Amino acid sequence: MMLSGRIQAVFRDVTARHRTRVIPFLTVGFPDVQTTMELVPALVGAGADIIELGVPFSDPLADGATIQKANSHALRQGVTLRLCLQVCATLRQRKVEIPLVLMGYYNQLLAFGLKAFTEEARNSGVDGLIVSDLPPEEAGPLIQECGPCGIDLICLLTPTSTPERVAAACAIATGFVYCVSLTGVTGARDQVSPGASQLVKQVRTVTDLPVAVGFGLSRRDHIESVGRYADAAVVGSALVNVIDNAPKGKWVEKASQFISSLTAMPETSSRSAQ
Repeated sequence: MMLSGRIQAVFRDVTARHRTRVIPFLTVGFPDVQTTMELVPALVGAGADIIELGVPFSDPLADGATIQKANSHALRQGVTLRLCLQVCATLRQRKVEIPLVLMGYYNQLLAFGLKAFTEEARNSGVDGLIVSDLPPEEAGPLIQECGPCGIDLICLLTPTSTPERVAAACAIATGFVYCVSLTGVTGARDQVSPGASQLVKQVRTVTDLPVAVGFGLSRRDHIESVGRYADAAVVGSALVNVIDNAPKGKWVEKASQFISSLTAMPETSSRSAQ
């Protein structure tokens, strides 16, 4: 399947340079909206290749305690889906050029209106969507609106996904496929789940889209491990923890140092699962 726009460019560069892409996750509005807008360009400077922006939601079923806490904090500050789109638009005005991917839940989009949302997302410079609770069988209406707006719908798969579900998700996915490395919710772990490589291998039998692995990644050796078989690594809870634990006024500095520690690594010469 063809890739589009900024996301396509990122993964074309991976093919040329054989380097695992790092995708940091930030909750919009944590610790505050202004800091989110400072964090994004700082993380780009630290080597981030795509930025995943979490839309705060009252019932984030896919997320563990760390991101749930960040969600609650942002919601108390009045962060909405519309405000998240405004943040993306402002980042584009400030010359942030790398892909921006919004991650949220389907009720948020339905309440906004799918057509209105995708049109505003396009105008705000959003490149892709991850909708954590949207199964492929029910994604038709959103796909219909995303296509004309050039927005990629990035599907989530887990180690418990059946071969049929893997095939169904990959058939509708664009941009890249997001493989969850473990069974459960987000949260930093000590080791990468051994099931992740098998899931990626299965995905590659049914699609030529790039594959990202996330959930539980928190160290440079995790990124190096994932890079042996996947194209990108998503780092969420570990980064949110770094921000949460940083002294006030040091959020951007500490987050940038953390991402730099993950991106400044030897290039990967091959991927065994390809």
